[in-house]
Amino acid sequence: MLARSLFPRNLYVDFDQLQRELQGAWQSAPAIRGLGRGGYPALNVGTSADAVEVFVYAPGMDPAGFDVQVERGVLSVSGERPSQTPASDQQRTLHLNERFSGRFRRVVSLPDDVDASQVSATYRDGVLRVRLARLQMQEARRITVQ
Repeated sequence: MLARSLFPRNLYVDFDQLQRELQGAWQSAPAIRGLGRGGYPALNVGTSADAVEVFVYAPGMDPAGFDVQVERGVLSVSGERPSQTPASDQQRTLHLNERFSGRFRRVVSLPDDVDASQVSATYRDGVLRVRLARLQMQEARRITVQ
């Protein structure tokens, strides 16, 4: 891991670091179950026999600030995270700000067997949990031929 200087002294070092970060963003290596693209907020998506669950990691947000929509097989989670950085003035300068603030939107393609009428969303301990029930398939039955 490279150390980042809070007070850059060499412009060429900054450009070299920027180039490495941009190359890393364009050359994402595939993970076990797909491409890890990153972004805010971080997502975990899992399935079970009866539901699809999406976990959205967004600490410090107001639950009313989320907009969750399901339309045509796509789940969309959007909102805005307010900035909590101190205002810059003549006595104070912000040198590093790694906390995301601003508008965001994450989109997840859903399987065909999701029931869009049975969706629930809860926010607790900084995690928004969206649960989408799956359609109940009728069990196969044997038909006698006469």
